[in-house]
Parts: sequence; structure tokens; C-alpha cells
Amino acid sequence: MDDSSRQEPDDVGKTRQDVNAMMLRLGISRAELAKRADIPASTVSQWLDGKYAGRDDKIAERMRKWLLSETEYEEQLQPQTAGLVEPSYIETPTSAQVTKVLTYAQAMPEMVLVTLGSGMGKSYTAKNFARTRPNVCMVTMRPKTDNVHTMLAEIGKTLGISDRNPAGIDRSIGAKLQRNGRKTLLIVDEAQQLVDRAVDQLRWFLDEYGCGIALLGNEEVYSRYGVGTPKEGYGQIHRRIGLRIRELTPRPEDIAAYIAAWGITAPDQVAVLTRIGRKPGALGQVEKTIKLASILAAGEGRPITRGDLLAAWQNRGGDVHL
Repeated sequence: MDDSSRQEPDDVGKTRQDVNAMMLRLGISRAELAKRADIPASTVSQWLDGKYAGRDDKIAERMRKWLLSETEYEEQLQPQTAGLVEPSYIETPTSAQVTKVLTYAQAMPEMVLVTLGSGMGKSYTAKNFARTRPNVCMVTMRPKTDNVHTMLAEIGKTLGISDRNPAGIDRSIGAKLQRNGRKTLLIVDEAQQLVDRAVDQLRWFLDEYGCGIALLGNEEVYSRYGVGTPKEGYGQIHRRIGLRIRELTPRPEDIAAYIAAWGITAPDQVAVLTRIGRKPGALGQVEKTIKLASILAAGEGRPITRGDLLAAWQNRGGDVHL
């Protein structure tokens, strides 16, 4: 073995640390890392845990290429957004309430239901929770993952389970989620995409393996499982929901906290952003407007103005008159 071979473990370990640091900075999961680095999710999970049976150095080399691409991307964005400091996480009164509900689901365990209006930070809050708490898994459903089999495949991929046997993948997932003295939580975002049998499968994980289940979605999922008197056939799931939160429009305190977190204090700018925050898309509209306004201002080497915010809002297709 030559000198370079003896140094490989140190190089691999350093790369592993750099990857974990970049994941934390970007706020991405292992599943998202696998997509961005174009490496199978199971390989990523095993490599990060130091349990990969193959060539660690080969995976480390691919990870270094990913780190370089992310760093170059950040450097390209930096001049465009000069002067803009994006908050790592913004806690609003509503997001604090969502965090309490997720904490309850994990601790009890229970099934909970979270319904927020578009752009109010439902997914944003849940991702932060999953990133900062141990034993939490978050998956996001889409039209293609609506049935039991495709939902289980998506959960299994996120958990790093390679078992593709339809007859046994649910128990493989259950073994990963089983408490065994731990407090575990499975967060399922965009749950309105799921058919009823898929949601019932999630209920089975709660009953059989004792893991908390959080269903996040829109009004449709609330009308199915969250209303006071359940529709016929929904009672089995309805009675297992320990807590539910339903907020369709942001509170004034949410908008104020969100704007303040971006460091914007000028009254005329706050007024514009407050009106935008009341529009469909809520806090998401505020974020995108601030970012575009920052680019407009940075191009002229000056701070953001009310005019930049109005121009950004109109460029994004917003009302001419706020």
C-alpha cells in the first residue's frame, strides 16, 4: 500500500464532515443529497454512517464533486444578492404552533394533522423540525406516490431501505420506525395526494410500531380526516388524530415576524411587504419579492427601496396597485 492509499481514510473522513456541514447549511435531507449528487439513497446513507461496504474513496470523490458544484453555485449567487442576509430559519407564531404539534406527535406517539394555507410555512417548518430533531423522517408525496405501494417505496427510499418486495417492505419500514425506547416520527407532507388505503397504512405504522405520524396537507386532507364529525368510512383514522391545526391565512404577527427576520425595518417597505403577505401565497410571496428586489438593488450597488419591492412584485405578476 503506497502513502496516498494510507491517507485515504483521513480524506474520506474529512469529506464526510464537509458533506454533513454542507447539508446542514443547505437544510437538505439525505434523500435530497442523493438526488443532487446522483448517488443511490441507500449508498449515501451507508456512506454517511461509515457503513458502506464498497469503495469509500470512490463515493468520497463523487461527494467532493458535489461539494464543489454547490460552492460554485453559492459563489455565483453572492454578487447578485449582495447585502441580503437570508435567515436560516424564521419562527412565526403559526410555525411555533406547528412545531408544538409535531413535538406532541413524536412524544406521545400520536397521529396529528397540520393544514396551513399556501405559502404559510408548513413544509418549511416541518423540514426544520426534521433537520433539528433526532429520529424524525420526512417524506413528500406527489401524484405518482398516491397509492400504498408507491408511498411505501418513497418512504423506504428516504429511510435507505433497499427491500423492494411489496409483501415485506412495510415491515422493513416498520422495523426502522419502531420506537425501541426511541421517540420516532414520520412526517408525510402533501398528504392530500394519498388515497385512503395509503393513509390507513400509515395508521398501521402507528398502531403496530408505535411511531408518531404527522399528516401535512391542504383543505382536502382536512375535510377527509380533520372535521368534527367524520364522513362515513373515515372514523378509524379520525379517532386516532390526537391534535390538529388548521390556519388558512397568516396572522398579522406571522407577517410581521417574517419581514423583521429579513432585516427590513423601513416603514414604507414594511407596509408594502405586509400587503403582499396578505395575498395568496402569503409568506412565500414575501420571500420571493424580497429576493428579487435585492437583486435589482444590488445591480445598482445600493440598499433595497420601496420602489424595488414594488417593481419585484409587479415583475412576478403581482397587482400593479397594492
